[in-house]
Amino acid sequence: MEAAHSIPVLDVLRRFGVSESCGLSPEQVRRNREKYGPNGKSLWELVLEQFEDLLVRILLMAAFLSFILAWFEEGEETTTAFVEPIVIIMILIANAVVGVWQERNAESAIEALKEYEPEMGKVIRADRSGVQRVRARDIVPGDIVEVAVGDKVPADIRIIEIRSTTLRVDQSILTGESISLLKPRVFMPTSPLSSLPPMQGTNIAAGKAVGIVIATGVYTEIGKIRNQMVETEPEKTPLQQKLDEFSQQLSKVIFLVCIAVWVINISHFSDPVHGGSWFRGAIYYFKISVALAVAAIPEGLPAVITTCLALGTRRMARKNAIVRSLPSVETLGCTSVICSDKTGTLTTNQMSVCRMFIMEKVEGSQCSLHEFSITGSTYAPEGQILKDEQPVQCGQYDGLVELATICALCNDSSLDYNESKKVYEKVGEATETALTCLVEKMNVFNTDLSKLSKVERANACNSVIKQLMRKECTLEFSRDRKSMSVYCTPSGPGNNSAGSKMFVKGAPESVIERCTHVRVGTAKVPLTAPVRDRILGRIRDWGMGMDTLRCLALATQDAPVRRESMQLHDSAAFVHYENNLTFVGCVGMLDPPRKEVTSSIEMCRKAGIRVIMITGDNKGTAVAICRRIGIFSESEDVSGRAYTGREFDELPPEAQRQACREARCFARVEPAHKSRIVEYLQSFNEITAM
Repeated sequence: MEAAHSIPVLDVLRRFGVSESCGLSPEQVRRNREKYGPNGKSLWELVLEQFEDLLVRILLMAAFLSFILAWFEEGEETTTAFVEPIVIIMILIANAVVGVWQERNAESAIEALKEYEPEMGKVIRADRSGVQRVRARDIVPGDIVEVAVGDKVPADIRIIEIRSTTLRVDQSILTGESISLLKPRVFMPTSPLSSLPPMQGTNIAAGKAVGIVIATGVYTEIGKIRNQMVETEPEKTPLQQKLDEFSQQLSKVIFLVCIAVWVINISHFSDPVHGGSWFRGAIYYFKISVALAVAAIPEGLPAVITTCLALGTRRMARKNAIVRSLPSVETLGCTSVICSDKTGTLTTNQMSVCRMFIMEKVEGSQCSLHEFSITGSTYAPEGQILKDEQPVQCGQYDGLVELATICALCNDSSLDYNESKKVYEKVGEATETALTCLVEKMNVFNTDLSKLSKVERANACNSVIKQLMRKECTLEFSRDRKSMSVYCTPSGPGNNSAGSKMFVKGAPESVIERCTHVRVGTAKVPLTAPVRDRILGRIRDWGMGMDTLRCLALATQDAPVRRESMQLHDSAAFVHYENNLTFVGCVGMLDPPRKEVTSSIEMCRKAGIRVIMITGDNKGTAVAICRRIGIFSESEDVSGRAYTGREFDELPPEAQRQACREARCFARVEPAHKSRIVEYLQSFNEITAM
């Protein structure tokens, strides 16, 4: 359903003949499944693809002619005449079997790796009351689905109702943006892809919503990308081009030689050995010409090439690389340009806190900071807190204890250990998961972690903090105040609202603007203009340069408004509750580059291969990562070498071509931009890998 986000919800429901409260009936599900069923490539199509090579077709033609001539053979040679065409056919069949086997194996492995396609979805259907879980592939357009934090969206949906203050979606798989995005309640017809409703394969980072499925399978946004890739006219690899050229030349030479042999022997057509029949003589020498053609054709060449490429795929498989098409193995050795995504490819797609600071002392207009660096660049709760390159015990700093408390409580995300993959994963929003991981590394209460399993270890330190304070309510993030907060009271009997606190995190400029004090140890010191400037200046330093860290300010309201007095249904009032704050500290995080990327890019440069980053993330972050991994040098001027999707669109066609010749970074791009960039590169005869 096109532009469903811009159509009123009632019209969308009416279009699919469904009610929000009861969902589709079993009969409607059956009809929609037949109408929007999955599409796949058949085995017969795979077999036919193996016979598209020109040399293979020449061999097929030679085998066909040999078979026809053998059929009319007379005498003792009748049986042996069939040997030649049968051998050729067997070679071609073996060649096709290897190609189909490799492609089917690759398809199976790729299907197993499609982790971004969810296995289950929650739907409301008329045949059962309440929400039921079904396989994602059984969901059809018109289904009413429910999504909540931690869920992977099972199909493209049109939001009917957001059942939380906000809805944040991690759509890095679709757009390349590592930060989850806040979804509006109303969508416009001209909304860009990044701000549209949740699409298939994206993750719900925060919030809860109910929606109607508007597209499944190849009709989803991610399905359209696949269709564009499938429908693109495949470029022949350098090896295929050479083989085609060789086959054309060989076929011409063989044809001329065969004609010459036949013409030269015209005078012998009526020889007595042929019974005096001119026709029998002509047929005999035609057989000789065909035999000569078959002998001249290298029947074993396709099989040898296929075997060599298959051996290449086995070697790559040992490096965990899956090859779907055999000819692409050779293409990798001829690549001149590599276009790579950023999020999850050059980087880990795992946000991690790498720096933080708290106040050391404040004397009048002068202040100093305790600055710390943090090791570990994944979601694994492993790493050290360093000050001046030396490990520290975080529990010895009162400011760090409070900072860890804010990170643990002002947080709706968690860590989860995936036992099948043997890795730690996020449940919720990437930024909040980075804070959860930071709390585990800090271990401010010196919790004994040695005897815990990896599953128990995931949230051990966070659990200790959450036992001390009870979260009463959450004031969700909003764009106007750029912060979120939680209202917490001390746990245990006998505690009342007298010890309540409100913990706040958000954009530094917005949070610090509402701060009146700073925390120094356990003391509360007035925040003066010079101190404010010093804090903001340090945050600006972190947000610029080679790192371009994403910074969050953390603060506390020591005497919040009583919980009963808050109007939680009115998000516009939240900013009034988050006033008179005490600044506690700041954390800086990033989606770190993979360890092996820098050396790989250097190897590509030495091999004469240009590496281009193409990402949906913002330009500043993209350029910063390019500098970190060596695509740009630290002091290189990036003007004319880095473009956003919009800047690229505004260029005339010739300037776009020139940009593709020189640029090494494209940011804020959508899939259509990627296709156009690759087309330009291929027009320069560049062998492009993406």
